[in-house]
Amino acid sequence: MKVLLDIPDDKASSLMDVLKSISYVKAKPLTEVKALLMEEIREAVEEMKLIRAGKAKARNAEDFLNEL
Repeated sequence: MKVLLDIPDDKASSLMDVLKSISYVKAKPLTEVKALLMEEIREAVEEMKLIRAGKAKARNAEDFLNEL
């Protein structure tokens, strides 16, 4: 199982020490860029689920590409 935690910077060091002391746990910090990317992907997946469930409306692909 993988778990993503959001921990204040001033508390992260001590928690990482605890996690690393447990032999069956692999813990490594994420960079801010990777954490942001993961959050954006999670949001995109949630939006797709809402669109497929009919709870949100999809945008026209041409309009989306024109925004880029």
